[in-house]
Order: sequence, then C-alpha cells, then structure tokens
Amino acid sequence: MADNITDDHRSHSYDAILIVSFGGPEGPNDVMPFLDNVLAGLKVPTPVKKQIAKRYANFGGVSPINGETRAFISALETELRERGITLPIYWGNRNWHPLLSDTFKNMETDRVHRAIVHVTSMFSSYSGCRKYREDLYAATANLENATIVDKLRLGFNHPNFIAAVMDRTKSALNELPTGRRDNATLLFTAHSLPQTMADNSDYVAQLREACSLVVEGLGQTQWDLVYQSNNASYGNSWLEPDIGNALLQLGEDGVEDIVIVPIGFVCDHMEVVFDLDIEAREIAEKAGVNMVRAATVGSHPAYISMVCELIEERLYPDRDRLSLGGLGPSHDVCPPNCCLSGRPGKQKPALCGADGT
Repeated sequence: MADNITDDHRSHSYDAILIVSFGGPEGPNDVMPFLDNVLAGLKVPTPVKKQIAKRYANFGGVSPINGETRAFISALETELRERGITLPIYWGNRNWHPLLSDTFKNMETDRVHRAIVHVTSMFSSYSGCRKYREDLYAATANLENATIVDKLRLGFNHPNFIAAVMDRTKSALNELPTGRRDNATLLFTAHSLPQTMADNSDYVAQLREACSLVVEGLGQTQWDLVYQSNNASYGNSWLEPDIGNALLQLGEDGVEDIVIVPIGFVCDHMEVVFDLDIEAREIAEKAGVNMVRAATVGSHPAYISMVCELIEERLYPDRDRLSLGGLGPSHDVCPPNCCLSGRPGKQKPALCGADGT
C-alpha cells in the first residue's frame, strides 16, 4: 500500500475468504504444545506453564474456541451463499491447528491470489490487531507465491454487532426476575492490557463507544466497563477496574443483580469459560450478588450478517460503510503507527498496513 491510504475502496478480484483466530487445544495432549506457541519468546518458566495448563484440565484439555470457530464458519458459509457469494473459506489460527502458516501453504497450492481476511477481534489493540498482522506477515514471508490479503475493518460499532450484543444481553437480563431487571448492573468485560499498549490504540475508546451503544439500545442505566484476565507480565500498570474488585465493590454497595457482558470477546474460550464462569462467579458469590453471564456473539445471526456486510464492502466498493456512534467506521488499511505494542525496540513487519508491508 505505497500510497499510504487507510481506506481502500478500489475494486479487487478475490479468490477466497480467510478466517484468522487465536486457536485453542482440543485435547489434554494439545495443552502444553499450545501454550508453548502462545508463550513463544517470553521467559515463562515451565512450572508457570503447568499452572496455566491446570485451567484447561477443568475442561478436559479442550478450549471451546475451535468448536466455536467451526460453527461461525459454517453459519458464514450459509449466509454468504444466500447473498450469492461463493468464495471458499479458509481458516488459520495463531497458536493451534489449523495453523496460519499451514493454511497459507494450502492457499498457495490452491493458487489463491488474493483473499479477504476476517480476524476474530472487534477492537483495536496490539493483541487484537497488529499481532495478527505480524503473524500474517510471518506466515507468508517464505512463500514464493503467497496470497495477497486485505483485512476487513473492525466492527466494534457496526449496527449488527451492537444488535448481537444487545440480544445476548437481553437474554441474560430475562433470566432475572421481572421486577429486578431494570435495577441490574451491566458489567461489560474485555481483556485487560498493559497501559502502555492501550495508549497506542483506540481500544478503550472503542470499547466505551460499543458499551454505550448497547446500553442506549436496551434502556439500562447502571453499567460499567471492567477488565479481566490481567496477565501482569509486562512490569507496568494494566487497565482497570479489575472485574473481581468491581464485583466486590458492587456487593458492598448493595447491588442485587449483575449481568456480565463479555463484549471484548466474540466467542467462548478459556478466558471466558474459566475467568468468568468459574473465577468471577466465585467472587460474585463471595460478594453476595446474583451474577448472570451473557453469551458471546458467537454465531448470532446479526454478527454473521455484519461479517457478510464487511465482506461486501470489499467486494463492492460503493457499499455504505455502516457504523453507529461518534467514532465512525474504522479504517480498512492500518496506518504505520497502528496498534503499536508499547514495548521498546523495533516493531516487527506486518501485513495489511499503509507502510507497504
């Protein structure tokens, strides 16, 4: 992208769609190799890895993320066909099979020249955007005829993403007694980040925008944005408030019902089913509050429609770029300083950027 544009409305001929996700183990024997991939380059002692692995043991060594991704792809294929789009869908993960590097080799063999990429992350940050783009670069670097990829824009404020989160939240609210729903507190959760990483992206602003849109649509008045899954391995401050502290404080304040809305995650994985369904629930019980967890958007029809509409934006550049709120539609092509890690040293090369890489 030598012209340094951040919106790409030119017509391209696409051969495929590529879904890129985090990946997760699908059995006990997968857990440690999976963690080796996740923690590659970090000085994490083996005993610490084994402690992390115990979380997966609660679920038979299986993270739900791969199953959720398969269901998402199946639903996406169905709606795309209904819209007359017959592009094949490939799937590659950052950390477990099908690995992104293997998927690109398959695409090269299949002579896929150019593909639309959907990364299963709705908000901009190093972890949710640039790291994936770095992995796209690494997966294609040694291929003679690597597929050219164009990444879909972020959908955090797309009307259909907001509709999907609203519907999941409404279903959770409906689990409460009728007379207590209006007074329930919504706790929107997202993965905590080191403050230096958050400062290099619009992560917090986008999350607050999305939360506000959901609250406005539902007519709820009591809500907050909190953070979870603080890994605290960077040696500096992380985004707060922490969900555990927030639950304890709400208990002290006499709040009776809390609905946790994992808006920062598009599908269930370990940081949802363990950190929320087990750890946060234990804290809620200690705090004396009734906790209900809203489902992630997963394969919700509105979320599937959103991805289809973003794909159509790439296929048909005259399509309207839908968004709600004040931040407007996100860029198609990432600027050079997009979602920096906040760590010292030279950044790794990344695809789908306006700096030509």
